[in-house]
Amino acid sequence: MTDKTILVIGTYDTKDDELGYLAGVIRDQGGRVVTMDVSVLGDPSKPCDFSKHDVAEEGGSSIKAAIDSGNENTAMQIMGQGAALLTARLHREGKIDAMIVLGGTMGTDLALDVCSALPLGVPKYIVSTVSFSPLIPAERLAADTQMILWAGGLYGLNSVCKASLSQAAGAVLGAARAVEPMNQSKPLIGMMSLGKTALRYMVPLKPALEERGFEVAVFHATGMGGRAFESLAAQGAFACVFDFCTQELGNHIQGSNISAGADRLTNAGANGTPQIVAPGCYDLVDVVGWKPIDDKWANHMKHAHNRLLTSIVLQAAETQQIARAHCEQLATAKGPVTMILPEKGLGEWDREGADLHNAEGLAAFLNEIEKSLPANVSAQRIPHHINDAGFAEKALEVFDAWCADGTVKTA
Repeated sequence: MTDKTILVIGTYDTKDDELGYLAGVIRDQGGRVVTMDVSVLGDPSKPCDFSKHDVAEEGGSSIKAAIDSGNENTAMQIMGQGAALLTARLHREGKIDAMIVLGGTMGTDLALDVCSALPLGVPKYIVSTVSFSPLIPAERLAADTQMILWAGGLYGLNSVCKASLSQAAGAVLGAARAVEPMNQSKPLIGMMSLGKTALRYMVPLKPALEERGFEVAVFHATGMGGRAFESLAAQGAFACVFDFCTQELGNHIQGSNISAGADRLTNAGANGTPQIVAPGCYDLVDVVGWKPIDDKWANHMKHAHNRLLTSIVLQAAETQQIARAHCEQLATAKGPVTMILPEKGLGEWDREGADLHNAEGLAAFLNEIEKSLPANVSAQRIPHHINDAGFAEKALEVFDAWCADGTVKTA
């Protein structure tokens, strides 16, 4: 029985055998296959459903232009743009249910563009020799991209390579069959947090928002969680955001690998999505726990969360820099923004008497926020900690007012 249609993308001039094997496994499992060639110089052994010329022309260019550029990077970007546009169109027209791209660094670069062109819930797989590599920046990963390491896949088929490719074929077809589309019957709230150890407001807020008829998705602010949040915000997926852990912005500014990208705190605003913002864990910079800690943090308080993650506590002057960055990002918002500023702390470890209490840093941060606040953002100080009931009550007060006046769409 044939059911789901999988788009198989790659450079068929150099990886014809591998792509053919991948497609064969999908067909053997009952799936249909559509092929797309993103080669530039060579040609496949037999025609693909969408040729390299189709791909280049979809992006408003040509194979001749790619070749004449004399630059493989420029050429592959031409193909990446065309492949992304063509893939998105095929999905809109109902001709594909999922996609999988095979490649090394060149193919992976292209694959990231293609994945970003498809909405959440469309299975998107990258089989790459550089899967999970630090070469891949967080901001280029679509919210639900799946990656599989292409072991033994540099040149030609072998038993090691086939083990990777056959798993990938089963994964993408299985995902296409099993995926449950997003339920859009209820408006969606996007909320950022850092887990129940440091931040706990989602415990009272999630059921309260659900009682009001909203669905709530909570994202983990560890770089990739913020990337998924921003990706969905860019698609206009949220009726409102409760962006209560903005720590990834500080990570990015301080050069941490645990970054959600330079556009953190901007995509909801770019779509005019209403934003309630609280800078949870603003003073923590997370670094990779198993690597030596940079000497610049020698005189800072630290917290080893586990063997993967260590948090550095920023000092007063550094928190002022982070405050200004919050204001700069939010200044671009086209929709309403309210900041809630708890005076008793913005993370459980920052309570008075706790190990990472940072009274000087908090005072400097809050004062700088108010000093730098852009005209489009309102701010409300409250005499509570972010994990106190009073914080959740204030957030709901702002939200309920927006629902009542139509700022937040309730249906």
